[in-house]
Amino acid sequence: MTAAAIALPTAPARATDIQRVKTPAGAEAWLVEENTVPVVAVELAFKGGAAQDPEGKAGLAHLMSALLDEGAADLDSEAFQQTLEDKAIELNFSSNRDGVTASLRTLPENIDEAFRLLGLALAKPRFETADVDRMRGQLSAQIRRAALDPDDMAGRTFFSEAFPGHPYGVPPRGTVETLGAISRDDLVAGHTRLIARDNVAIGVVGAITPERLAGLIDGVLSGLPAKASLVPVPTVQPEGVGRTEVVELDVPQTSIIFGRAGPLRNDDDFIPAYVVNHILGGGSFSSRLFTEVREKRGLAYGVYSYLAPYDHAGMVLGGVATRNDRAGQSVDLIRAEIARIAKDGPTAEELASAKKYLIGSYALRFDTSAKIANQLVQLQLDDLGIDYITRRNALVEAITPEQVKTAAAKLFGDGSLLIIAVGKPQGLGEVNVRAPEAAPATPGAPG
Repeated sequence: MTAAAIALPTAPARATDIQRVKTPAGAEAWLVEENTVPVVAVELAFKGGAAQDPEGKAGLAHLMSALLDEGAADLDSEAFQQTLEDKAIELNFSSNRDGVTASLRTLPENIDEAFRLLGLALAKPRFETADVDRMRGQLSAQIRRAALDPDDMAGRTFFSEAFPGHPYGVPPRGTVETLGAISRDDLVAGHTRLIARDNVAIGVVGAITPERLAGLIDGVLSGLPAKASLVPVPTVQPEGVGRTEVVELDVPQTSIIFGRAGPLRNDDDFIPAYVVNHILGGGSFSSRLFTEVREKRGLAYGVYSYLAPYDHAGMVLGGVATRNDRAGQSVDLIRAEIARIAKDGPTAEELASAKKYLIGSYALRFDTSAKIANQLVQLQLDDLGIDYITRRNALVEAITPEQVKTAAAKLFGDGSLLIIAVGKPQGLGEVNVRAPEAAPATPGAPG
């Protein structure tokens, strides 16, 4: 076991005292011992996720993760949930395009039982037919509700246009039809392919020693296959940049999503691009987009942009929702600000302000045990190194005006965007117009 050096005045000291725990069976976990709070927080992430869903079975990883705490080994769903409740153990599973995640919270006195239940859920899920049907019904109902939501519609359309023929172009939650095509055998096969010992990153925060954690981790992973069987996923750039697609929907407000290619997380210019995006449309009220679109003209309540470094595609994405008759003006302003920052880069004052905010706010990612554990896992998934937390603010501080100008030009290039607008927008210029997809039928509704 080795420990990373600690010295970051803007982050809690406990967050940076990271120990690399090697287990007797060869697994690894990153641990922050924290004895002042009587909670142990555990995060796990298995690479894969929705990008590994077989063709025609979109939503498999989503459905599988939703079923992992619905009974395991000799405990049916009710008994499993009752055991969690009796011991005040919080255990949740979820998935995204690139992974399946588990989150565990427990009091130290229940830690053995908590890790036992986590191990059972991961290694021996029951996937009972009744539970599968019930969860399929719940997820299908969520999909039906989302089908009518303009923001959700814009997001689905953006990814289907940006990634045709790629797993990212398929809704990670699947559709009512693809969920209906998933069998128990599919769930078992998907579980076996994804949930494996060589495919997991683990972060733990709480009152537990490295020695005890090592034994518990080996217990959790002992029932899993040694190796995952992931299908290779090509790394691609988003398509459709330069087009504007309108999904006509009879609503008073237009939901707009825009984007283009961006850096992957391990690209050398990720941090300069991160700073540039913060200045353009990041989280603060002083961003250029917020100032021009909301503060000066009151066109929208919010407007934003962010970097989206997925495992197999990097993007810069943004969004705004505004009245239909203001959509064109809003998009024109967004385009103008993107062109301006691409041509001239940020000012010295903007760069100084962005550094101050990004460095000062970094500690907010570590204000709870759960957030710290999540960061420990993300650092491993991104292969940033166990000392990244101590180095990160120095990386931001070291960014020069020349670097951000170069990064701005590279990130936004000629300013072309793939734009998806859902509503009845006016003033968007040359657009392709389509009708919304038919909403999934509700069970029992007249045909």
